[in-house]
Amino acid sequence: MPLYMDIHKDVEGLTAEAVAGAHGKDLEVQEKYGVKYLHYWFNEEAGTVFCLCEAPNKEAAEAVHREAHGLVADEIIEVKDGH
Repeated sequence: MPLYMDIHKDVEGLTAEAVAGAHGKDLEVQEKYGVKYLHYWFNEEAGTVFCLCEAPNKEAAEAVHREAHGLVADEIIEVKDGH
């Protein structure tokens, strides 16, 4: 299944707790769309979050975020594993 990295920019009030909460909501919804969120990274100072997932397509990855918490990504990019 394709891998996607999404980028959320300029997230106001970003905290580690907020990102963890949003990720938990993604995990609750992901199966409905055939998506598996694998990992996330964030920078509180910059208000930036990166999420890595396996998904059938970009639209499915976006649908999980939209339903789970409404924080849709600014960009979703298909990536390849470098291992």
